[in-house]
Amino acid sequence: MRVLLFSTALLACAAATRLLDNNLVYRSPFLDDVSLAHDTPAIQARHVEHVRRQMEDAGSFDDQHYPTFYGADFGNASIYFYCTTPFIWTGGINFTHSGAGDPFDTSILLWTRAVPVSPSGTHQLPDQSVPVCVAYKISTSSTLSGKVADSGQAFTSYDVDFTVKVEANGLNPDTDYHFQFSDCSNPSSVSPIGKTRTMPNPNTPANQVNNGKPLTLAVFSCSQFQAGWFNAYGFAAHNTSAQFFIHLGDYIYESLGNGAPIGRQTLGRELATIHDYRQRLNQYRTDTSLVFAHQNAPWITVWYVADNAWKAGTADSNDTTIGCSFSPSGACFTDRKLAAVRAYHEWMPIRQVDADDKFRIWRNFQMGKLLDLTMLDTRQYDRDLTDVYYNTEVVNTIAAFPNRSLMGAAQEKWFFNTLSESKDRGAVWRVVGQVLFIFLYAAHPIFLDLDAWDGYRANRLRVLDHLYNNKISNTVILAGDSHANWVSDLAHPNDSTTYNPLTGEGAIGVEFAGTAVTSGSSLGANIKPAAADAISRVLVESQSNLNLQWSEGSYRGFFTLTIDSHTMKATYYGMRNITFANLDGFATAEFEVKAGANKLSRPVGGGVVAIKAGALKSNGTN
Repeated sequence: MRVLLFSTALLACAAATRLLDNNLVYRSPFLDDVSLAHDTPAIQARHVEHVRRQMEDAGSFDDQHYPTFYGADFGNASIYFYCTTPFIWTGGINFTHSGAGDPFDTSILLWTRAVPVSPSGTHQLPDQSVPVCVAYKISTSSTLSGKVADSGQAFTSYDVDFTVKVEANGLNPDTDYHFQFSDCSNPSSVSPIGKTRTMPNPNTPANQVNNGKPLTLAVFSCSQFQAGWFNAYGFAAHNTSAQFFIHLGDYIYESLGNGAPIGRQTLGRELATIHDYRQRLNQYRTDTSLVFAHQNAPWITVWYVADNAWKAGTADSNDTTIGCSFSPSGACFTDRKLAAVRAYHEWMPIRQVDADDKFRIWRNFQMGKLLDLTMLDTRQYDRDLTDVYYNTEVVNTIAAFPNRSLMGAAQEKWFFNTLSESKDRGAVWRVVGQVLFIFLYAAHPIFLDLDAWDGYRANRLRVLDHLYNNKISNTVILAGDSHANWVSDLAHPNDSTTYNPLTGEGAIGVEFAGTAVTSGSSLGANIKPAAADAISRVLVESQSNLNLQWSEGSYRGFFTLTIDSHTMKATYYGMRNITFANLDGFATAEFEVKAGANKLSRPVGGGVVAIKAGALKSNGTN
């Protein structure tokens, strides 16, 4: 009997630890390195240590357990003396945020934050040894009244800022789903119902993806809290048919700024510690448009540490005596990066790609035979020295060196293989998310961007050479980071020998670069449309920018890609006012690419631009 009781106790212990492991946040940033990841058996042991139920007679104890939590009978607690169910928090949960991300064809990540409600009349959190138990379910029914496709439970705790990230499995490809979280101890306490979607199976014929209807992606970058309200997210979620939201970087900023005049004062200080990054992510996620967008579409994202980050530092921090003191936050780069990465994995529905490879998150999504979406990491993974403001001239002198890489050798090799494999498997389109790729020559002095591909010119040529030499068609590069809109044919910079900017002949693809959600324009802070258009006109007409076909730099916003097996259409949207929360936006321009053409359709933008936003090259007609 003693052996049986001990075995039962071990099973209960394993079940408790399993509910911690069900929450994928505990695996960030490394699953197998206890010094960096979270040791879930140790957390479980801490829970058990404080469970006084083990030591008292069950008959006189006010049972606050979730009934039969592990399918066991808790009438006699002494059975579980060795390793038992901990108490779970029963004082109520506030589901402050929820969302979904990194979808596959049969699974998707679901995310929420489940904050214990403070005891009545206090502002204190519950005992930190008490875990919060969260249940989830996912269904094709918008009311979750139909058959449940998957369900489960997971623990969270203060160790991971009360965040929960679980993987819903066994789903049907290319299908809309709805999901909801609830309090294990009070199933009537629930989060809002969220909407998400799986990707088509990689082998789904292109003309059958999304039931034969065009697939739409919404593309964003550069969301600075203090600069304005995130109206672009809400506009996209409310007013477009986008099935997937793609964020190309700068989801948060580490700086403070002055958002007080518009009610957007940032909390805390310049980001450095895990508390700093958690606080900032939390504050960003209070924006109503961002909350709604996360609840109504799956997100695919890349991360952010600090301004102009590269493999050994940022604009104001690195691992030197000077570098650790130079930052206003007093942070060394490595500590800052670890904090940022951990908080990001806690707060974002993103998969851990490779735990043993420099925080790798570059990854590829196969959306049937319609397209491959390749998300690069052109900031954190392994990029060489960038422009950190005091070294601009130095970086400019080495920008063309052949050994410089924006991606690092391993990612670059993977990227080239991914492009080739995409062609070989018969995908119609190759869509690549990263930073501004085209070379904007110095027709205007602010456009030599050494923090993007301008600082890694040989690396850019290697990408183009791979596309040309391997005859890889239908490549569409998506770009953020520049805080303005740019549309270009993809060709070797200013190669008038093989590329014709009037007809597009000789191009190997197209680049759609989007402006910021709120961050200030690279054409000038708060620049008005007329002034921005004047600069854009100079840029697109310059003989130094043959590839550039359209430029617009006043409006903050985003763009969508509507894709089928024959055509890709990009629609750009501008927000009229970001100084308060609203959904007042409009389409500024539309562009089209035909499969196999590898260039923008002529006349570019139909020869006109809606609402006269921005400037076309020769009006796109001759």
